[in-house]
Amino acid sequence: MNDRSHDDARGAVEAIYRTQSRRVLATLIRLLGDFELAEEALHDAFTTAVEKWPRDGIPANPTAWLVSTGRFKAIDALRRRKRFEAEIPDGPESVGAFVETPDYEEKAVVDDQLRLVFTCCHPALPADAQTALTLREVCGLTTEAIASAFLTSPTTMAQRIVRAKAKIRDARIPYEVPERSALPERLDAVLRVVYLVYNEGYSASSGESLTRADLSMEAIRLGRLLAEILPEPEVLGLLALMLLHESRRPARMDEAGELVLLENQDRSQWDRAQILEGKRLLDQALLSRRFGPYTIQAAIAAVHADAPSVPETDWDQIVGLYDVLLRLEPSVVVELNRAVALAMRDGPLAGLAAMDALFERGELRDYHRAHAARGELCIRAGRREEGCACYERALALVKQAPERRYLERRLQELSWNEPGRPRSA
Repeated sequence: MNDRSHDDARGAVEAIYRTQSRRVLATLIRLLGDFELAEEALHDAFTTAVEKWPRDGIPANPTAWLVSTGRFKAIDALRRRKRFEAEIPDGPESVGAFVETPDYEEKAVVDDQLRLVFTCCHPALPADAQTALTLREVCGLTTEAIASAFLTSPTTMAQRIVRAKAKIRDARIPYEVPERSALPERLDAVLRVVYLVYNEGYSASSGESLTRADLSMEAIRLGRLLAEILPEPEVLGLLALMLLHESRRPARMDEAGELVLLENQDRSQWDRAQILEGKRLLDQALLSRRFGPYTIQAAIAAVHADAPSVPETDWDQIVGLYDVLLRLEPSVVVELNRAVALAMRDGPLAGLAAMDALFERGELRDYHRAHAARGELCIRAGRREEGCACYERALALVKQAPERRYLERRLQELSWNEPGRPRSA
């Protein structure tokens, strides 16, 4: 193989790792029935691909090749562990005798990653552990990103994930998809996982990129699968919410990849097809009268989608929807968003009064977006020095490069616009 083909093969391995590794892992977990064994098999499969693909060429079906290779590598590893010899038949083709493989046609869930999401959301695990484990193992988020989503420390989150794995091992929790009748009791945790995955994709918690389209697309794909299997109002509401937010993606960054706030976005770039689909799903969810917090959030997103501009947005309706959302699912982040909406409706002082009550409780101390939002309200209320201090605090906390650059630009603008200070030419 020439150098170019060699580079193409290595590039293919890297690309497939980025886009398919979590799907390969999900299938290996189903086949092998063990997280750690499947993770080792995944590593071995990609290591083998790095060695063989540049020499032998890229397989016709790379994902299937990786699953098969990982599966056989795991069987070989088990053979080397003498305690498994009596249980494992001689030929690797007889793996089905060692690990029962579910029949795809007999299960309600038809996607391995979705199978694994439901498995991780077993009722025996605490709710926060269900979500954290799924985000880590199914979606490949870093411990730091998950901690950011939960507004907690990476150390605390790492311990939570380790405990969840130990619980699965010690309690011998089966790696299986529940029967259709048992799926609804797992639904809340699964929806929470899909929602957090989408949030990380729509606005990455750290790194050089503002968004991670791969995560957003994966969350929407899982949402569509859920809607096919369980067309419950909240499933439709969550899918509507993701589509309505996703419609704004083209306008959220400029050509240089810099952050563009909602008030400055070119709304002609919003994806009208996604908006229409999202609103159709929202209408279906609302008709049931059994909707919940995801549907209310989708309704808020729909109000933004219908508005020609920020000043022309129906802020009174948005504040009212946030009031409903707070009754359904109290959250400090929801309260923060309501405070911003209140400021848009009633003025910055009203928003600051609501926001300051949240800061007094200490729950937003390390949330950079809260400090940035408060800084902007202070500026609009004429409290420039206090606003700059808030922006500086946000800058000290932010981990995402585009947001950091935005905060730096905002502080520079405020510095140059300071009364009595000469402006540059």
